[in-house]
Amino acid sequence: MEAQNHFDVIVIGGGAAGLTAGIYLSRAKMKTLILNEGAIGGQMVLTHEIANYPGVESISGYELARIMKAQAQKFGCIIKSNLKITKLDLKDEIKKVTVNNKDVYTSYALIIATGGRSRTIGAIGENEFKGKGISYCATCDGDFFQDKEIIVVGGGNSALEEAVSLTKYASKITIVHQFDHFQAFQHYVDEAKAHPKINFIMESKIIEFIGDEKLEKVKIQNQRTGEISEMKIDGVFIFIGYIPNTEKLEGIVELNDWKEIIVDKNMATNLPGVFAAGDSIAKRFRQVTTAVADGTIAALAAAEYVNNIKKELITAEV
Repeated sequence: MEAQNHFDVIVIGGGAAGLTAGIYLSRAKMKTLILNEGAIGGQMVLTHEIANYPGVESISGYELARIMKAQAQKFGCIIKSNLKITKLDLKDEIKKVTVNNKDVYTSYALIIATGGRSRTIGAIGENEFKGKGISYCATCDGDFFQDKEIIVVGGGNSALEEAVSLTKYASKITIVHQFDHFQAFQHYVDEAKAHPKINFIMESKIIEFIGDEKLEKVKIQNQRTGEISEMKIDGVFIFIGYIPNTEKLEGIVELNDWKEIIVDKNMATNLPGVFAAGDSIAKRFRQVTTAVADGTIAALAAAEYVNNIKKELITAEV
């Protein structure tokens, strides 16, 4: 293995979990490399304003990501982004990551922080209004819609549960669901139906988001009749599922039925020396703060793992 391409720890993913791991590892004098397929920041950069990060009253997701990146680099972490990871060899003691089918990086330990993405509905204008009226997180953005009228898209447990939780902010909530029945547990359905702020548009879907600087209205199509109507709205929350970015990890590390990485309390996977953190792991709550916590634990555990390997190597040489 080439010395310049060998690291104590490689972190795959440059979102909140990956950057936090980079900060902790580099500060602990671990030679650390972060490899990120897209732009640094992950899901954070899609959030126009983060108002629930402890110690910071309000900050944009982009700015928080920028600060985290600068912190990691200050401690010596090397960060490479906008690349393609083409091969992973993680079963042996030395982990190998191939980038762009040519560059090979090796390490004693590896942290997977590939994150995930909310399932989108694919309507016209959805990408343009993400963070500008469209949200996929009630906990993150509910407070921005105080006394506003909003739509919740979905018919599963999370959609109905989050719709009820959003009633403490919004003045009116309309649940738009493509079927004539819900997929949620009955008590969630009953709770939503009993709430005076919640209305329903069934057998329908949003086909277009419309606005200028921010979302102003939507086009809704009835699935049975094909009829299209417009509705003025202040915001739309979409809860139709979550997809972890683990497609390249199938058959490599243990995943659950939802393709999330299974980890223990130390963020360790089933492979020795391979850890995982953030939105790609099996967990209930996905917030910037929980990703930061995961990244911290994974980094400390990985550093301990690497130090033990180095001690063994020194002992073997003696």
